[in-house]
Amino acid sequence: MADSGVTKEHLDQAIRERLSATFVKIEDISGGCGQAFEVTIVSPEFAGKNTLARHRLVNKALKEEIAKVHAFTQKSYTPEEWDKMQLA
Repeated sequence: MADSGVTKEHLDQAIRERLSATFVKIEDISGGCGQAFEVTIVSPEFAGKNTLARHRLVNKALKEEIAKVHAFTQKSYTPEEWDKMQLA
């Protein structure tokens, strides 16, 4: 499978810029070929949105990048939700 050209660094920068993310964790779960990513995003833009609305927001913001990879899994949290999870 060809390299998608999408790197963890590029994804991190795109997420922070386009979604005002305060925390981003990206795992390349493809074995290093850049074809599958698992992403955790913390952003105040998710406030008041359900899971589906959050995923749609991320998918729209990262449309070009997601189209180039085989798999993209996301978890999205508001800063408040993330803080509570860290304390648990």
